[in-house]
Amino acid sequence: MIDNVLVANRGEIARRVFRTCSALGIARTAVFSDADAASPHVAEADAAVRLPGSTPAETYLRADLLVEAARSAGADAVHPGYGFLSENAGFARAVIDAGLTWIGPPPSAIETMGSKVESKRLMDAAGVPVLSELDPSVVTEDDLPVLVKASAGGGGRGMRVVRTLGELAEAVQSASAEAASAFGDPTVFCERYLETGRHIEVQVLADIHGTVWALGERECSIQRRHQKVVEEAPSPLVDDAMRAELFDAARKAAKAIDYVGAGTVEFLATSDGRFYFLEMNTRLQVEHPVTECVTGLDLVALQIRIAEGERLPAEPPVSRGHAIEVRLYAEDPAAGWQPQSGTLHRFEIPGVDTEFALGGAAGLRLDAGVVDGSVVGVHYDPMLAKVIAWAPTRAEAARRLARALAGARIHGLRTNRDLLVNVLRHEEFLAGKTDTAFLDRHGLDVLSRPAADAAGVRWSATAAALAEAAANRVSARTLGRLPAGWRNVASAPLRKRYLAGDTEVGVTYRPGLRLDDAEVVEVTPDRVVLDVDGVRRVFLVGRYPGLVCVDSALGAVDLVPVPRFTDPDAALAAGSLVAPMPGTVLRIAVAAGDTVTAGDPLLWLEAMKMEHRITAPADGEVTDLRVTVGQQVEPGTVLAVVTPKEQA
Repeated sequence: MIDNVLVANRGEIARRVFRTCSALGIARTAVFSDADAASPHVAEADAAVRLPGSTPAETYLRADLLVEAARSAGADAVHPGYGFLSENAGFARAVIDAGLTWIGPPPSAIETMGSKVESKRLMDAAGVPVLSELDPSVVTEDDLPVLVKASAGGGGRGMRVVRTLGELAEAVQSASAEAASAFGDPTVFCERYLETGRHIEVQVLADIHGTVWALGERECSIQRRHQKVVEEAPSPLVDDAMRAELFDAARKAAKAIDYVGAGTVEFLATSDGRFYFLEMNTRLQVEHPVTECVTGLDLVALQIRIAEGERLPAEPPVSRGHAIEVRLYAEDPAAGWQPQSGTLHRFEIPGVDTEFALGGAAGLRLDAGVVDGSVVGVHYDPMLAKVIAWAPTRAEAARRLARALAGARIHGLRTNRDLLVNVLRHEEFLAGKTDTAFLDRHGLDVLSRPAADAAGVRWSATAAALAEAAANRVSARTLGRLPAGWRNVASAPLRKRYLAGDTEVGVTYRPGLRLDDAEVVEVTPDRVVLDVDGVRRVFLVGRYPGLVCVDSALGAVDLVPVPRFTDPDAALAAGSLVAPMPGTVLRIAVAAGDTVTAGDPLLWLEAMKMEHRITAPADGEVTDLRVTVGQQVEPGTVLAVVTPKEQA
């Protein structure tokens, strides 16, 4: 029997495993980097062991430190979670060699499936349909488009779509560098790229007694940068006949490598029902909650029981209802998916029925790695949480999930929340017409459009100004009981200015907090009620240093107060390129004095385990280059200056 589990991971997956351990009466041991010292998963553990450093290479990717942490804390088992070393056969062997129980598949199975090149060959021999592997050095025009993929790892890292031969060399170099950074293995290969494929995967579960379950399929077609964003079970594409074929292929894949534990066999399917093996993830998946919701099973508990030698029943339970999961990221979709970092002042999802566990017959589940006040850094994936809706029908699940996200209060960081809401409410999504080109086909400019229109922004800014005035009166040391904005003689209107993105919004109100075009019903420092054209609107206001966040049924609006006076020395030189996020300078492609064309790459930043290319904004000359390779930069740091051709 397992008594104490060390989770060799962080964030929401550590919290998820801890939730099951608590239910089973198993002690919980956490590990944490210096950057994660205040993480919720550390606070929830019975014991926590520090891994000195902040980067993955210093901490969560150090098998020796993780094994030593388990020993020092008295853990007798290790759960790897997902990501980091979860699919590292060497780590699994180190755990077993240390006399600890490994809650995962045999190292040999991990090793076999760890190479996407070798696993495809094995699956082909086992009778599983595959897309043929291509060596990057022999790709021709007839092969295009192709997908460059990292042989090790997953999560969308080390992947590039190539549509012309001229792009291939850079794509291979970039994907290889990203794969080496994320997984420690730079090996990449190519395969034919299906522009409008459907990403279908089958959850498998196998015990040491020879029972192999195909536990239902999930569809994960809506992706950004080849990383899943929306996942659901069952797939709207799959009918009973196709499901039987998928399950048969998944069981063949698991049996071919004598698999034990929880795993996922991933396929790329076409709209006519054909499918091809992509890879097998020899671990628990990020999207496992949707399978838990429709089957009523706790997959982490089953992992633990299988590791303890228990036997699975002959057949898995029958699925019921529909579940949809979205990944809430700290990122800006409209700005090339730029990851965001900083303090998450408030994180509140309305209507949550349960966290990290199953609820009743239907409901809303939240698996989050953050809480109010959490700091989102630059070293790890920017996912904040997974929000899952489970309902009798797909339409109900989508409606429930969209409503919860739209009403969420997320303050301090820009997220992909509006994109998720727009996807869930999109007519083609509701019709089940989802594929890997969904975001490109419908356009990020449309899908990432904020819920609040110009009128919503204006009224939100009005609420912010009134709430600030009320807060000033509450904190006033003299005459604090006077109404906000009070004057004993007639005076000019009061004015405040805010920036909503790049748009400046001005607010005018009169002494006594009176508006010319709406009735002020109620004003407190954190709540404003306005009657606009006969419709009463409630605005909830959160104020933080340099930021005001307003939430209402019109949409969430983030506002930056504009100071009355600005420092002219703070203005940037024309053509300055600033760091859009904190990160590390990976490569530099130019030198001061070089002539560049608009769109040419100047340098690459690494942030949150992804590469981000900084390009020339116009034709011109690089008149200043202020960074070097390896340099850490903060948001707003000037990286280079490109002087337009006519000014050079």
